[in-house]
Amino acid sequence: MDPKARPSRTDNSDYRQSILGTKGEEYARAYLEQKGYRIVAANFILPVGRNLRGAVLNAEIDLVAYDGDILCFVEVKTRASDWFAPPQVNVNRRKQRQISRAARAYRRMFGLETAPYRYDVVTVVLPASEDRSGALEIELLRRFWTEASFRKRRWQERYYD
Repeated sequence: MDPKARPSRTDNSDYRQSILGTKGEEYARAYLEQKGYRIVAANFILPVGRNLRGAVLNAEIDLVAYDGDILCFVEVKTRASDWFAPPQVNVNRRKQRQISRAARAYRRMFGLETAPYRYDVVTVVLPASEDRSGALEIELLRRFWTEASFRKRRWQERYYD
């Protein structure tokens, strides 16, 4: 067999990650609907700016839903195991900033600037396919972050007395 014809290890890994993520988002969506959320968008991609080279930067919001009257922007993190670290660890400051920026554009686009909103995270840990004893673990983390944590602090006028 020609080694060039075989898919590389990274291609196979990317494919498995994609399948894992898709499956996790499906579970998260069903879980939120059971909790009474009303899903209005999934995998919503929109441009949020340009990088230093001028290329358009896109951001994705995994799920947009309403919990009663509150608009929720939901990030879904799926893992095959939480042995090393829980899935929510990967919703770091950079990711939070990116989602907040996309959410701001979403709210502006649909005229929802004054509507109440929050940022939630749903973690999904799938059992290994060969492990029948393991159970699916889903956790909803409401108000995982706020935009106030990104605001720049202003120095007081009289710093030195």
